Amino acid sequence: MEEKMFTSGGMERLQAMSDRQNVPYPRGDGKVKLVTADWLADHINDTDLRIVDVQPDVHDYIQEHIPGAVYLTEGILRVSNRGFPTSYSPTGCIQESFRRAGIEADSPVVVYTGKGAFSGRGEGLGQTMMAYSLAKYGHNMVYILDGGIDHWKSAGGELSQEFPDVEPSSFTAEPREEYAIRYDEFRRIKDNDDVVVLDARPAKVYEGQGPWRMRGHIPGAISLPWRSLMDDGNPALLKPNADLDIMLEEHGVDRTRTVICTCGTGREATNEFVLLKWLYLYPNVRLYEGSFTEWSAYPDNPVVEGPEPRAARAEAALPR
Repeated sequence: MEEKMFTSGGMERLQAMSDRQNVPYPRGDGKVKLVTADWLADHINDTDLRIVDVQPDVHDYIQEHIPGAVYLTEGILRVSNRGFPTSYSPTGCIQESFRRAGIEADSPVVVYTGKGAFSGRGEGLGQTMMAYSLAKYGHNMVYILDGGIDHWKSAGGELSQEFPDVEPSSFTAEPREEYAIRYDEFRRIKDNDDVVVLDARPAKVYEGQGPWRMRGHIPGAISLPWRSLMDDGNPALLKPNADLDIMLEEHGVDRTRTVICTCGTGREATNEFVLLKWLYLYPNVRLYEGSFTEWSAYPDNPVVEGPEPRAARAEAALPR
């Protein structure tokens, strides 16, 4: 397939398609990689491997989990700060949580979630949220189980109700601030020609049906719902690379530009950040952790309703 059939970066994504057959994927020294159920079955007894279960309810974990997995709820990651509801928890609290889970910064950690067998809840985002947060706070070898526990079960993987004997680790949290983009910088650069802003929320929320006091989306943001990137039957399983390639091309997600991933609270956007930064190796990817919740907290910020990213941009940007 020739390069001229693609926007810039097409051949790199073709290489990613080929590399995905080799796990952990992709090759190289990226902080986050993808592994399969077969790979985990082959390595489940590795002495340095830690498996982290982030199913949506602790009762899901109690009822069934992958052998050796320790439960670590993603709820430890964020807490209200000065009234803002989705701030990251203090670094010391996150560090202690990772230590209690026996996580070492330079030993592989496999993260998975799924639709809870007890609660019936779970949409797959827990594993990208936890993977991003592990890397953000200094972990160097995070593996996401493609398809989560549901794919593990469909592949015949063993389940357990045993709780592992875990010794606390000496994990030291060292935040990598370069992953995130803060409000002031986001506001300053978001409309630059060399920047593309993605909105990972469902299309109906992007268009104006969300719960925020201001409805719609950030002017200029392109709607790319995170769920559209995932298997129809399993929201923790990425679609084949060929399908992902087409969607990225159609949305103009060009690796020559800075890509800023946004959503409602910074959680859905971790799915696209992980995909673009670590699996497709885009050189300039940022995550706006405050996302629409922070943007809409400023009453003077413009918003756009409807399906078009820029239809009302000029009008919305006018002084009021």
